[in-house]
Amino acid sequence: MRDDQAGAVPEPGSPTARAAAAGVHPRPGRVLPRNDPRQYDDLADQWWDPDGAFAMLHWLAEARAALVPPARRPGAVLVDLGCGAGLLAPRVAGRGYRHVGVDLVRSALVQAAAHGVRPVNADVGAVPLADGCADVVAAGEVLEHVPDWSRVVAEAARILRPGGLLVLDTLNATALSRLVAVRLAEHLPGVPRGIHDPRLFVDARALVRECGRHGISLRVRGVRPEAWGLVRWLVRRAVRRAARAGAGTRAAAGGPPVRTESGASVARADVVGDAPRIVPTWSAAVLYQGWGTKER
Repeated sequence: MRDDQAGAVPEPGSPTARAAAAGVHPRPGRVLPRNDPRQYDDLADQWWDPDGAFAMLHWLAEARAALVPPARRPGAVLVDLGCGAGLLAPRVAGRGYRHVGVDLVRSALVQAAAHGVRPVNADVGAVPLADGCADVVAAGEVLEHVPDWSRVVAEAARILRPGGLLVLDTLNATALSRLVAVRLAEHLPGVPRGIHDPRLFVDARALVRECGRHGISLRVRGVRPEAWGLVRWLVRRAVRRAARAGAGTRAAAGGPPVRTESGASVARADVVGDAPRIVPTWSAAVLYQGWGTKER
């Protein structure tokens, strides 16, 4: 794969990258259809805020990274389908992979590139990469956003080397999932509305069968945020937001500590450190992980 490959995003800091970043809020306050990719442009400044709209994606990236082993050969490649702003990157850094990210949203890819991801601006259902180029394919929280998830599975299998690993997480196509992920979740503070279209949620059994058709024996397990950790995080986030509002400050990822009314400082590392863990659960009816190896 060439660095000048078509669809790649310019280096961070370049004039083109700055122009792309400048366009992340073309029409503030606009109402978009459910699952419209333009929502990610409007929320571009939220990606790396651990208290922001994409907080749970950080937690899921941590759980996904736990399924990725160290590279087994020099020059190993991890292809991250629907990589967004590259949240997986720091969590697999040092494991020996060349991290390639594929996404439609250019404003997100500019940020992913800043975190060491080699960006490819393309549809995850038509990946412009060679057959068998990847040792690992990650598809985190992307299958429930595409009109035909079976195409993404086929592409993942195509670019995987024999013996390569597929890791994924997505939302199940159940009434409980629609209730939890849409009707309830979208009324929580800070959760973006309309980010999911429940008609696109992915039946876990159908996904296992489709992976099997492409030579991948997929194992599935339900996952969820650890309950007390989630409650603790929600409370602490509310406190942090109140302190920032009272001080007239806005937290920025990587920025200086936020000064509370009591004079204590809240470092960004502390904010990340109180994030709830994603843990296995007995039911895959809402959110689930999958992992499997492509037959040799």
